[in-house]
Amino acid sequence: MRWTKLASYVAVALTPCLAEINKTQDISQQILPDSFVPPQVFQHANLVRTISLAKSYAKETVNVVVENISKDSQSSYYVPFDASIISRIGSFEVREKNVAETHFDSPKIVEYDAESSTQYYKIDLPQPLAAKEKITLTMSWIVLSALDPLPAEIDQLDRQYVLYRFSAYSASAYDTIKQKTNLKLPTSDVPDFTRFPNKGEGKEDPQRQGSTFTYGPYADIPAGAVGHVAVRYEFTKPLLHASLLERDIEVSHWGGNLATEERYWFENRGAKLKSHFSRVKWQQSQYQNPPSSAAKELTFPLPIGSLDPYFIDDIGNVSTSRFRSNLKEAKLELKPRYPVFGGWKYSFRIGWDNNLRNSLRKLGGGDSYVLKVPFIEGPKQNEGVEYERVVVRIVLPEGAA
Repeated sequence: MRWTKLASYVAVALTPCLAEINKTQDISQQILPDSFVPPQVFQHANLVRTISLAKSYAKETVNVVVENISKDSQSSYYVPFDASIISRIGSFEVREKNVAETHFDSPKIVEYDAESSTQYYKIDLPQPLAAKEKITLTMSWIVLSALDPLPAEIDQLDRQYVLYRFSAYSASAYDTIKQKTNLKLPTSDVPDFTRFPNKGEGKEDPQRQGSTFTYGPYADIPAGAVGHVAVRYEFTKPLLHASLLERDIEVSHWGGNLATEERYWFENRGAKLKSHFSRVKWQQSQYQNPPSSAAKELTFPLPIGSLDPYFIDDIGNVSTSRFRSNLKEAKLELKPRYPVFGGWKYSFRIGWDNNLRNSLRKLGGGDSYVLKVPFIEGPKQNEGVEYERVVVRIVLPEGAA
């Protein structure tokens, strides 16, 4: 029995993304000296950055018009990051705006020198950009562990506020003629944010419309410019962080079964409790169901047709779960043994079975098979979940080669 291309979803970019991926890229294909500066062969005619803070991590999307200002064709474009941030970039995607068929290779970390304060992602353009030509790129990435609770400790029923720090100028290795940053927050409750003096136009910087802040537009920004910004806003949701997810997928031809088990090590990185947890206060609050920074529910969408799910933590079987399955969906809804407040941890495992024929197909004219399974699924939470490290194991039938 031969197998070709197991787990074909593995190459797909991850959403909520993995920080551990970058740690495995420390030994890069191209090591640059700490004094490296990208050649100034491009300039940005216009750049619009959008930072979304709807989840417990930050997602940045940059639309930029890149112009080749050199005399020769150019194919290497660099994006700089502070060394303290690049290890927390969970995913990085790039495409040509409004041109879906253009293929980009995955951006690579080309420098990882511990002595350098700046690291770079390198983007190889699909075709060399000729002199004076332009291309519009759409780049997006996610920054993990980006939110800091402020205050760091709250009462059990208090609302949580978090602090996010960033630069008003988008990270750039090249000069930018015009740019602005749109900051999208999940709430309009924003007690503190950085303001800049207006540039004589009689407008505040940032401009605010509800829960959206716009910094800029700014003109003639040099490469590497930084404008420190901090914003504190309400985020009364858990900051769920999985230090480790182990995912085992076992293929059984004898039973025609695909068995999946996932083991999670969760931590809530939200604000810690000022005093001891009160079960009485917690039970009383459940009648009103106010916003809480504690993780009290997890919802796992399972493959349609899933069977026999289970939910076990370090103590044993957990009965506070609900499984719903029909022809359109399958959901496993869990309640941890206790609400997971800021600074608390909770480890558990879940598993389920599924008909193997839903994921396996045989290639014609031989004894080879293709197994198609997602690299990662995980709980679907409004606040999102971030993963530090993911280990996926696929167990094949005895005798498979």
